Amino acid sequence: MTAATTLVIFGAGGDLASRLLLPALGQLLTREPSRAVRIVGADREDWTDADLEAVVTKAFASMDAEEAASRVDVTFVRADITDAEDLRTLLQGCTGQVALYFAVPPSVAEAAIEALTPEMLPAGTMLVMEKPFGTDEASARALNRTLTALVPEHQIYRVDHFLGRSTTLNLLGARFANRILEPLWSAESIESVDIVYDEVLALEGRSGYYDAAGALVDMIQSHLLQVLAVLAMEEPATLDEVDFRAATSAVLRATAVWADDPATSSRRARYTAGSVGGAEKPSYVDEPGVDADRRTETLAEATFEVRNARWAGTPFRLRSGKALGTPATEIVVRFRPVRHLPTGLTGSSDGAVLRFSLGPDRISLELNLNAADDPFELERAALSADLGEGALKAYAEVLSGVLDGDPLLSVRGDAAEECWRIVAPILDAWRRDEVPLDEYPAGSSGPAGWPTHA
Repeated sequence: MTAATTLVIFGAGGDLASRLLLPALGQLLTREPSRAVRIVGADREDWTDADLEAVVTKAFASMDAEEAASRVDVTFVRADITDAEDLRTLLQGCTGQVALYFAVPPSVAEAAIEALTPEMLPAGTMLVMEKPFGTDEASARALNRTLTALVPEHQIYRVDHFLGRSTTLNLLGARFANRILEPLWSAESIESVDIVYDEVLALEGRSGYYDAAGALVDMIQSHLLQVLAVLAMEEPATLDEVDFRAATSAVLRATAVWADDPATSSRRARYTAGSVGGAEKPSYVDEPGVDADRRTETLAEATFEVRNARWAGTPFRLRSGKALGTPATEIVVRFRPVRHLPTGLTGSSDGAVLRFSLGPDRISLELNLNAADDPFELERAALSADLGEGALKAYAEVLSGVLDGDPLLSVRGDAAEECWRIVAPILDAWRRDEVPLDEYPAGSSGPAGWPTHA
């Protein structure tokens, strides 16, 4: 059995821990029984060890990981993680390799980090942060300075569970292991790229965070730009954290709003009352905890350009929204059509389309082929393959990296700053009301007049 890692969960009584983090840990420990993990939960809740054990047991059971639960030592510590003395007392009892997971709202996490000092931390301590990371480029840079004053960069994990998605990682295999694709992976052959994450879920009680963030920050800034970076990166020499994160960060440094015009290269909207999957939903402004004066968008779309020799001239459209009746979670790569079609062939001559679905994981390639009834007529056909869900869920993949001390699937500090820099012109234009806030009924495909997703 490997040496035990102490996983300290700040916010152990919260939704993130019980709904995502602990089930993922259960799956990981079931699949890799040689791992040894000790859980220390910290929260202001008036809990006992038994209360946290019950939460762990229930979360593990949701992943059929009851046996793994019996192997985990669980301790609960009642603490205010923003108080330096509480943190000092809590961390004195942590031994071996230690990972501090901030499963708390960003403002609480930042306050806790400010309260930490290097001497409190056991040697080699890893700090695991949820996104969003900061509220703008300047705050992200300041937070990075605070973190790197505590531990080296390679011990900081800025979690983006989208980078743990097997589909995102499948991009690497499809592109770099197939000679049929790699020579075509540039603006010379690719006309456009769409990265779409439209979901049926509405606000679902998240107003405390979401109403201050909106779709652009919650999804495009925090997640979809990272997917863009993986898709557009140069081939790294290795898939270790140094080469991989250097390649994705280089893409982000080259990325900017299309035509430097956020007013024409972005759209925003919010949902009104409607029906989603047979369930009636109120207007976003009538959801509990929402401040209508904030004009928070629930659907955002923005077009970017990666300004380097490989990609200049290819638009990357990123879109995400809530309460949509036609959900789509996919990456769509549209290739340019052929330069010339021989006279005599009729029908479709559109460029090929490569799709990566983000759940269920699937890849498909749409091509023009001869029709069965008339070989001189072209018709579209799709070649597809199911890729499965991957061995581990996204959070389990992220946790695996943390417990292994491998930050490959975490966001490097400079990349977190770049994502804020990229979206800043759009946020500024929206604050100046240069882009209208459209509306769409919950359960629809979006506002009238908007292009449908790819």
